[in-house]
Amino acid sequence: MTASLNTFGNQTFALQNALSAYSDEMYTSARRLSSTGIVGSTGMIDASTETYVGQMRFYKPTESVVNTARLDDAQNGGVSSFNSALATYIKRVGTYGHSQVNMTQVVSQKDGLAKIAKDFGEVKANDEHNAVLSTLIGVAKSEASYGAGAVADAVTAGITSFSSISATAANAVQEHDAGSIVTAGTAGSGSLSSTTGFYVDINAAGEFGGAATDGTDERGLVQDRGANGLEGAARAERLFQAVGMGFADYEPDFMYLVASPEIYSQLRSSNLVDSSTVTEGNIEFQTIFGGKFRLVMTRASQGDPNAYGATGAVNARSVKTSFLVKPGSVAMAALEVPMPVEIDRDAKSYHGGGSTDVFYRWGYIAHAMGYSWGGASDHFADLSDLSGANWRREMDVLNLGILPVFHA
Repeated sequence: MTASLNTFGNQTFALQNALSAYSDEMYTSARRLSSTGIVGSTGMIDASTETYVGQMRFYKPTESVVNTARLDDAQNGGVSSFNSALATYIKRVGTYGHSQVNMTQVVSQKDGLAKIAKDFGEVKANDEHNAVLSTLIGVAKSEASYGAGAVADAVTAGITSFSSISATAANAVQEHDAGSIVTAGTAGSGSLSSTTGFYVDINAAGEFGGAATDGTDERGLVQDRGANGLEGAARAERLFQAVGMGFADYEPDFMYLVASPEIYSQLRSSNLVDSSTVTEGNIEFQTIFGGKFRLVMTRASQGDPNAYGATGAVNARSVKTSFLVKPGSVAMAALEVPMPVEIDRDAKSYHGGGSTDVFYRWGYIAHAMGYSWGGASDHFADLSDLSGANWRREMDVLNLGILPVFHA
């Protein structure tokens, strides 16, 4: 708005309240995981439980006994059996608020509470993204703890390789589920000799070569061209090795590769990014290898494996984490929160000018499928709880959907 003054025949203009026309700077949050197909829903989660946690119950696969019929032997045939299992999940409730001195609006001509209300959706969505990322990191820490033999029910160590999953649990090196994890120095129900972490360490001794020791022999997820001049798909061999080691013959039709802009740039320089894209809802994904991997590029920190607290589980040259994730591997369910918006007015404060407080509240469950919550159950989960080594495996490894890949 302008005011016009006519002084000595000259027209002049004065701006009134020059800052009246506010606009909003665009949010530049890291790419959100909560809006991708990594997140799914399941009817197994009941959000109406009366404690901080709930439990989902499911049947384990039948332990079948197949008999061969005989005409010359009246012996009874063996019978098959099955067991049930349960997994615990934890609730999270977030709050977001602002205080305003009412009479500031007389000076600024702007309502600060309107800005808070406008940005609520952005804040809530970013919190849900952080919960999903924290869950992925928590699973990585938990599996690294298994690999180090660092948790109470894991007394020996091992990591995932091509030979770590056999056809039957009784002969497995890799335990198939919680019931066969090594305990108290003796084998569990699967007669196992070791407890193995469900992760791939590209710098560990084994499938990828000798143990990396320094910057000259450390290995990244995408291979350098090197002296042999590797080009194209050959540079992504380690990625496919990780898929085969983790998912064996249960490899999904497609999966998500959650990786940093650095990894994305290496894939682009290798000319591996597909020219076509895949649209999922209102999100368009870049892909590699004909849509086999949907790229979720995020600059959000996915964690340094060597800071996970699982001593000896990860090679010291593996300081970065990428995730291979099956669709729907993190289940989310909304909680019904009382008073989702609450306004508190104090009329007498500021010498009668008054003040207003407004708070928004929301709640949900973010749960890694195939795992049970093993952390504290006496409060709503913080992001630090979700990102801790608090996840205990409950399902067969081939039913797990989150494969951490540690690399340089």
